[in-house]
Amino acid sequence: MAQPLVKKDDDRDDEAEYSPFLGIEKGAVLQEARVFNDPQLDVRRCSQVITKLLYLLNQGETFTKIEATEVFFAVTKLFQARDIGLRRMVYLIIKELSPSADEVIIVTSSLMRDMNSKTDMYRANAIRVLCRITDGTLLTQIERYLKQAIVDKNPVVASAALVSGIHLLQTTPEIVKRWSNEVQEAVQSRAALVQFHALALLHQIRQNDRLAVSKLVTSLTRGTVRSPLAQCLLIRYTSQVIRESGTNSQTGDRPFYDFLEGCLRHKAEMVIFEAARAITELNGVTTRELTPAITVLQLFLSSSKPVLRFAAVRTLNKVAMTHPMAVTNCNIDMESLISDQNRSIATLAITTLLKTGNESSVDRLMKQITNFMSDIADEFKIVVVEAIRSLCLKFPLKYRALMNFLSNILREEGGFEYKKAIVDSIVILIRDIPDAKESGLLHLCEFIEDCEFTYLSTQILHFLGIEGPKTSDPSKYIRYIYNRVILENATVRASAVSTLAKFGAMVDSLKPRIFVLLRRCLFDSDDEVRDRATLYLNTLGGDGSVVETDEDVKDFLFGSLDVPLVNLETSLKNYEPSEESFDISAVPKEVKAQPLAEKKAPGKKPTGLGAPPSGPTSTVDAYEKLLSSIPEFSNFGKLFKSSAPVELTEAETEYAVNVVKHIFDSHVVFQYNCTNTIPEQLLENVTVSVDASEAEEFSEVVSKPLRSLPYDSPGQTFVAFEKAEKVPAVGKFSNMLKFIVKEVDTTTGEAEDDGVEDEYQLEELDVVAADYILKVGVSNFRNAWESMGPDCERVDEYGLGPRESLAEAVSTVINLLGLQPCEGTEVVPSNSRSHTCLLSGVFIGNVKVLVRLSFGVDGPKEVAMKLACEI
Repeated sequence: MAQPLVKKDDDRDDEAEYSPFLGIEKGAVLQEARVFNDPQLDVRRCSQVITKLLYLLNQGETFTKIEATEVFFAVTKLFQARDIGLRRMVYLIIKELSPSADEVIIVTSSLMRDMNSKTDMYRANAIRVLCRITDGTLLTQIERYLKQAIVDKNPVVASAALVSGIHLLQTTPEIVKRWSNEVQEAVQSRAALVQFHALALLHQIRQNDRLAVSKLVTSLTRGTVRSPLAQCLLIRYTSQVIRESGTNSQTGDRPFYDFLEGCLRHKAEMVIFEAARAITELNGVTTRELTPAITVLQLFLSSSKPVLRFAAVRTLNKVAMTHPMAVTNCNIDMESLISDQNRSIATLAITTLLKTGNESSVDRLMKQITNFMSDIADEFKIVVVEAIRSLCLKFPLKYRALMNFLSNILREEGGFEYKKAIVDSIVILIRDIPDAKESGLLHLCEFIEDCEFTYLSTQILHFLGIEGPKTSDPSKYIRYIYNRVILENATVRASAVSTLAKFGAMVDSLKPRIFVLLRRCLFDSDDEVRDRATLYLNTLGGDGSVVETDEDVKDFLFGSLDVPLVNLETSLKNYEPSEESFDISAVPKEVKAQPLAEKKAPGKKPTGLGAPPSGPTSTVDAYEKLLSSIPEFSNFGKLFKSSAPVELTEAETEYAVNVVKHIFDSHVVFQYNCTNTIPEQLLENVTVSVDASEAEEFSEVVSKPLRSLPYDSPGQTFVAFEKAEKVPAVGKFSNMLKFIVKEVDTTTGEAEDDGVEDEYQLEELDVVAADYILKVGVSNFRNAWESMGPDCERVDEYGLGPRESLAEAVSTVINLLGLQPCEGTEVVPSNSRSHTCLLSGVFIGNVKVLVRLSFGVDGPKEVAMKLACEI
């Protein structure tokens, strides 16, 4: 019985069986290449060998210089064959081998002869190969032929010359720019591809001249472009001109908008879509401008072509993020796409409907989505879950239906990322919709009863410990938590013990029951679980009495750890048991960064004080040890913060200097890290003269010079300033490097006795407010914010003016304030028009600072900011 044919797509593992090149080796193919030298050429066999060579090259196989040269010279002999198919293979292999300049000469005459051949196929391919392998000298010789080819009557030849011009523009732009007249003529060609390539090349020639691009767009938008591909390019260039020119301040109209709208009535679908997409992506687009584009996209939704349906629904999905009301007219058409065979189209349709739907349509959408979810992959499910979360925040009264939907899909099969997205959504809804707290916590409790992911179980238990005690009946959650102690692995058991302790601390009536459960945990097989149970019993008072828990204990259990864990671990390892107990306030609060950064010459490792400290010593520890070893700075007190190195010289200069700002309560020390990059010089008595005339609140107290600075051996010189205690003084400092330079004999390494005084101007240095702030994160921003109280809060609003994007505005403000972003809020979702960023830190004087920034885009790129600060 005959075996049925197996399709490639049905079994990817068997794809290798279909490859005619399976198992070929480079050595064997190179042996076969000797067939090129036969007096009687076998055209078919030569073509097969070249195909194998091309296959090896495209699979990443590398040929040695000798092998490539031998193959190249053998291939050149094939020019004597008259077979068109073999000649095309010869062109391909020459392009791939990329011969060197001295080898190119061998084939130049043959290619130039082909370029003037009567066979158009030879001419086109010869032009492509010549332009690929030639250099500027030869290009000047054949420039006349290339200009003629651009305006050739044969479209294949003209396109080959234009595409070659696009490639050559990257290497020899001055030659290609001389072809403007011929390219301009080719733009008027009747051949679609010629017009397309000519327009692309002409735009690249003029792209750095905004006025020239504007003139090009103006001349072509009058209807001289026939090719749909060229028309699509023209629409993109027009969009660029619109972005750069803005709207007319008197009439409010956009230049060229009428052209884009006219393209919506083009006979080619690709042009219609390109124009519709260009309109939807205009900056500050209005509903009136959007309407015609939305109308044509709506027609595409009912197209029989999947690619058009996908393109339309994806564009509408993006529009729905900023103009949801403009897309509502398409909702009926998109609802029919939920059952589309293409799951990508169906997912985009669902998420768009969730963004544009009204409150009354929520229940209907939920029914449709329920049937739909089982048919799609996890990555699409995550997109749907995130859209449902946004919908629930938009219509909080519908939280029951949406929460039930999330809890139902949480019980179904799925991967980690999918489950995490659902859990994150439920947590956000609990935090933002108070009425959803009780039902949401119960859904999470039911989920951890059968959760296979340790990470999610611990996260839910932690969240339960924060929110559970605040509910009307906290006792109903105890059973779910203790079940984890009995049934789960050690990591989850330890997390459950901590959660039980939080219930005991916050709900005094539950203490006796909690103590019973914690005592049972003392016999656990895992030492972490036993240690936690012992700690919490002693902290809460394990005698079982119902007394109110101290605020200190609550702060210990719920408060955020205001020191980095890495620093705490290092301090605990360095702690030696003695009569003095471990003091957590002595742990450095600086976020661990790179070791002492030094600018050094390549190939050499710095030594001495400038060398990076060995081992895992943190930056703060290394700097503190360095400064405490200098007697002049020993009475400055505890180091509060050290900045990242600030470069004061440009790269590749004679002397490399950067500066680190060390902040104390009433002093600022500038550490200038210097490197001499000139082998013939030795620098002595190196100092930095600092002009503080623009920093009136500072006064210089001490300067420590660097005795000697040999070649490529980094060293430090210091200047210390005094300021008011715990005051964030700011100012600008001018710096001049001064030294005595001595000539060095590079053969013996000895320096001359006499030296010459010299100086070198450095960049200016600023001390700003952010230098007085440590980046210290908090584990639970909301709890930390609420614990400070409203009396500590200050609110103000600012206009940030026009910005490139909302993400750029957020990044700039974070860098300006010098605070630590919390809970991942530094990341701005794409196409967002509003964003909230949470920041925390410690101000000089050990003052905790929390900041909540609310950003919004108002008008075309105008960004407004509301800053709420608690200190």
